[in-house]
Amino acid sequence: MRTVGGVASVVPVSDGPAPQGASDSEGRPAPRTLAFDVGGTGLKASVLDGRGEMTADRVRVATTYPMPPDRLVRALTDLARRLPQAERVAVGFPGMVRRGRVLSAPHFVTTKGPGSRVDPALVAAWAGFDLATALAEALGSPCRVANDADVQGAAVVDGRGLEVVITLGTGVGTAFFMDGRLLPHMEFAQVDFRQRDTFNEQLGDAARQRVGNAKWNRRVRRAIDYFDVLTSFDHLYIGGGNARRVERDELGEMRSRVSVVSNSEGIRGGVNLWDDRHVGVRGEVR
Repeated sequence: MRTVGGVASVVPVSDGPAPQGASDSEGRPAPRTLAFDVGGTGLKASVLDGRGEMTADRVRVATTYPMPPDRLVRALTDLARRLPQAERVAVGFPGMVRRGRVLSAPHFVTTKGPGSRVDPALVAAWAGFDLATALAEALGSPCRVANDADVQGAAVVDGRGLEVVITLGTGVGTAFFMDGRLLPHMEFAQVDFRQRDTFNEQLGDAARQRVGNAKWNRRVRRAIDYFDVLTSFDHLYIGGGNARRVERDELGEMRSRVSVVSNSEGIRGGVNLWDDRHVGVRGEVR
């Protein structure tokens, strides 16, 4: 595992976690990290040690709709009460996030979840919402927030060359790393992919259920080819709740350059948000 990443924090913090152990360079115990993985169908959390290992069983609740910002903050705060204390917080969020603020929240601007009507009031509520500050105040600990694919990638990349992460769940997420350092987030989920449909519309879970796993897998392979042409990646990782449905035989000659990873990495990567070697959007103290 390569320790990478770092996004907006809301209060000053000391050194980040020691990636090879549970103490820092001066022998002090590494801070524990309360890590959240926010998804379109579920909200998950655990507490991580300095190595990124879970120190408590993961807890989960279903994502309910509508989900305005204050309701999400309350739901995550309630989850935190079921876990041991931690010194800091990390959140993977399904949308565009910059310096702790939400720029887009495709799932949470809908009235009944993905595929339902978009509510203009929810769009306004989420636009620019400072989720990092809101959670830091609610939980009483410094908080950093990043896109969920960025967080998952931070747990799995090995730091060699250009690595791409695709998460397949309710929607689609992407992340890009160069030599183990997270690059600026690009929201390919909302980009046209094929037949004037976006990646979300072609590869999200609603599409998989509609067209079946076989056809969906062919679309996944086409998406991998797309990113290979776009980036000439050295390695690509597939995560998210539907990663387990990816048929490796469908990947053909790409199999040696593609890995399918556990969905639990979406939590474990949270510890890496506290390492400030991020070259895209460096963590800034406010």
